[in-house]
Amino acid sequence: MTPTVLILGGNGRFGRNATEAFETAGWIVRQFDRATDNLWDAAWGAQVIVNAWNAPYADWATVLPLQTRQVIEVAEATGATVIVPGNVYVFGTEAPEAFGPQTPHAATNPLGRLRVEMEAAYRNSNVRTIILRGGDFLDTQASGNWFDMIMAKPLAKGKLTYPGPTDRPHAWAYLPDMARAAVKLAEMRDDLNRFEDVPFPGYTLTGEELTKAVAQVMGTPIKASPMSWTPLQIARPFWKMAKHLVEMRYLWSKPHHLDATRFDALLPDFRHTPLEHALASALQFQINPDKAVA
Repeated sequence: MTPTVLILGGNGRFGRNATEAFETAGWIVRQFDRATDNLWDAAWGAQVIVNAWNAPYADWATVLPLQTRQVIEVAEATGATVIVPGNVYVFGTEAPEAFGPQTPHAATNPLGRLRVEMEAAYRNSNVRTIILRGGDFLDTQASGNWFDMIMAKPLAKGKLTYPGPTDRPHAWAYLPDMARAAVKLAEMRDDLNRFEDVPFPGYTLTGEELTKAVAQVMGTPIKASPMSWTPLQIARPFWKMAKHLVEMRYLWSKPHHLDATRFDALLPDFRHTPLEHALASALQFQINPDKAVA
């Protein structure tokens, strides 16, 4: 029987890529429309639910707990496995450089605590859960992530805006690869632990390495230019998003990477897209503006 996956947040970054990856793998893909659909009806008969819902930061405190309870309740009733695209917010400023399944979730900041509580809810439930944890996103479209929204904007002027010190390793995830990994984990779900925390290694790059790689892809000299955080600091009182971006600033100064041990044990034959190909895809709207997607 052809398996069915329900995608929550199919228009978002991970949801869009997951949709394509599951369709390519031959799954029946259902999309959920929050305006018209009932989660119970939509989930019935689906073997996997991809919870790619991602509300704006300012809404996390009210939306995230409710969404988590809804998905857990439905998945417990239907027996579906839930796949959640995790992030690195849960670890906090004092975490070791390598983020792995056993790294304590010790974040103390508001966004980090909300993600800690969300993951704990899945861990403490009876739902088969796969947290596929990635770093900052590289997408195939201009989708409002750090890379295309801030960093790549001045490339036409020969500059890449970098939000932190350029000598610190930083974790990146190419979304088509991360979505392919989600499919492969879904296909082996019955052989996994009831709760799996799987760091997606992606690419680990310093700002200097990223700048050099971007220059090679674009075929032109590129210089890293430090991002000024002052406008965001000034905007905090009247722009809710600003205070949350500032809250997560530490991740640009804190050296970190995602430990590949569990991922490689589960998917030893997985082939990551070469960095230059991933960057070329992520930069296509800069190289050819006609291909940009808002």
